Amino acid sequence: MPRGEQRVAAGGPVAYLALMHETPAFLDSGRPPVPDLVLPRGVLPFFLPQRPVRGRLVRLGPLADALLSRHEHHPAVTRLVGEALALAAGLSTALKFRGSFSLQAKGDGPVPILLADCTDAGELRGYAHTSPEKLAALLEADASPAAGSLLGSGYLAFTVDQGGNQNRHQGIVAIEGESLAEMVLHYFDTSEQLRCQVRLACAQTAAGWRAGALILEKVAGAGGIDPDMDAAAQEESWRTATMLASTLTDQELLDDELPADRLLYRLFHTEGVAADRARALSFGCRCSRARLASILEGFPADDLDHMAAESEIMMTCEFCNYTFRFPRDDVRGKEAAEPGKT
Repeated sequence: MPRGEQRVAAGGPVAYLALMHETPAFLDSGRPPVPDLVLPRGVLPFFLPQRPVRGRLVRLGPLADALLSRHEHHPAVTRLVGEALALAAGLSTALKFRGSFSLQAKGDGPVPILLADCTDAGELRGYAHTSPEKLAALLEADASPAAGSLLGSGYLAFTVDQGGNQNRHQGIVAIEGESLAEMVLHYFDTSEQLRCQVRLACAQTAAGWRAGALILEKVAGAGGIDPDMDAAAQEESWRTATMLASTLTDQELLDDELPADRLLYRLFHTEGVAADRARALSFGCRCSRARLASILEGFPADDLDHMAAESEIMMTCEFCNYTFRFPRDDVRGKEAAEPGKT
């Protein structure tokens, strides 16, 4: 089939494919045919007035299905990616930064790489690499393996990348715990000395994949706390909040019909919960032909020749799983150095 007649789906994707063969790759920064989906109230920050407690409630709704259904993983792996996406969204909104916040796990298990990141504008994306042989062996022994079994031994890293000349801020800790929530709590206990409670959920429902998170933090110092509350009373207030949060079920966290405000009231109304301004989340893959073309131009011509198949080089975005095609003749690559020169 001629490239100009290639079909992926009706409407937008066809128009994009036609345009991308008319525009030089290095100028084509347009969005590939992926869902243009924005969730206006994806993250709802909240606090307990006069109590040393604040938190974020994350409900990805249909955005979870749009992100997760682009990859054909085993449900256990998809759940892990969904939890990582909800967690990245919740943690990123607690920070003041310009750029991206990422959560990355690297291990020696059936899922050697797990990555989720969220920009300051709420653009969310993620992916997982799997080892098919290791995954098949694990699933023979356990049909629904936990995150610890999927990731194996390795490390968990949190990175804030503000781009340009700004320094990257990164925290790394060894993977400890069976669930992703336990791994994160281990990080906060050892690296940040921050007291938290984290609840994560991801499941395939009648409406598609859904994912969510509830994150509680104990406020350090006296900010926002009743000045008459002593340390013992603060500790009791924190204990009460975590006990109330522990009553949350996966069904409540993933229920599209249960508004976030109502869920928070259901959990914490005895403590006088107050919601802050909601944060939007969106389908956040940032790939483009221009970005990938710049990568290809850094390879020598011989390497590009080896990459080409039937006169085309194909590159698939890890995040949105969209495959870009580059005619080999349109990619010059890096010129080889003359003999004796470097």
